[in-house]
Amino acid sequence: QVQLVESGGGLVQAGGSLRLSCAASGRTFSVYRMGWFRQPPGKVREFVAAISWSGVNTYYADSVKGRFTISRDNAKNTVYLQMNSLKPEDMAVYYCAADLGSASWTYWGQGTQVTVSS
Repeated sequence: QVQLVESGGGLVQAGGSLRLSCAASGRTFSVYRMGWFRQPPGKVREFVAAISWSGVNTYYADSVKGRFTISRDNAKNTVYLQMNSLKPEDMAVYYCAADLGSASWTYWGQGTQVTVSS
């Protein structure tokens, strides 16, 4: 089992920044990669970014490339999502997820709300 807890969401004006955190506990030694997803109001959940447990490989959705940065601190078992130049369309509930090497996102956090005012 892996437990994930997100934090750092909130209200920000367009053009502003936020940093989300995802603290992992439990079988973190089994984690292959970590990811961030988001679900805008009335829409399906979508991929935002992912990072390998080593931190060497990162992946981003086209919509956030150049604005968002995913990183990790293995000593703290924490993954971050630095979000800059936020747009109203970035408003969503953001979820952290963990893949234990099965090519599927097995564990999910409870989500944190990001609201961007125009």
